[in-house]
Amino acid sequence: MTHSDIPGPEEGKPLPYQRETEDERLLESVEALQTIGKDAWRIFRIMGEFVEGFEEMSKLGPCVSFFGSARVKPADVMYQKCVETARLLGESGFGIITGGGPGIMEAANRGAREANVTSVGCNIELPFEQGQNEFVDVGIDFRYFFVRKTMFVKYAEAFIIFPGGFGTMDELFEALTLIQTGKVRNFPVVMFGSEYWAGLIDWIQGTMVKEGKIAAEDMNLILVTDDPDEACAHVLERYQHRRAMSDGLIPHHFRNP
Repeated sequence: MTHSDIPGPEEGKPLPYQRETEDERLLESVEALQTIGKDAWRIFRIMGEFVEGFEEMSKLGPCVSFFGSARVKPADVMYQKCVETARLLGESGFGIITGGGPGIMEAANRGAREANVTSVGCNIELPFEQGQNEFVDVGIDFRYFFVRKTMFVKYAEAFIIFPGGFGTMDELFEALTLIQTGKVRNFPVVMFGSEYWAGLIDWIQGTMVKEGKIAAEDMNLILVTDDPDEACAHVLERYQHRRAMSDGLIPHHFRNP
């Protein structure tokens, strides 16, 4: 999630970006740091954040990560569809991972709560305060975006992408890049809301595919839908296929009796 995904200020008031964050300090130029030693010592804090995330997230079973705008309100149809989608996935045995904030994140965590499955919120330090939504059962705070993003992918079986801003686009294209380059396999990406995503899909097909920047088969990495049942069935089918492939690759003498 980035600034574009978070609720804006009241009309006429500036955004409260004065508070410095760890990500901002990490990305400062060398000249601004005065000495490179500050960066070197920061490695230990980054390492500690990875360790904390791994320890907490490794306790989870199969999960699905949800992304989308923090500005969506409960009355919005996308909020309601997100609750339903998360609930259906929860009833199918998946825990739900979100960024822990409001909007689509809250909706997904609410759906997890309704299905009585693990509801995870990976919160991020921002220049202004953002608390966990009330439907998070397991809350983890991160200072660094790249550590948090690793958790979203490593501990998820799929991504569900609801309409959102720059942060949502970041997660979408990072997932597609990891799949396209073989860093993760059999990882479904569902883009929910065909009307919202139509312009982007048209541009990808009409420009990127047409000019050979990506292969036509790369479009198969994405499912665009407006149906929570279809989204859930797609994730479940791909998950079962992945498990079947994994079982087939394990030598007989290593299998559990």
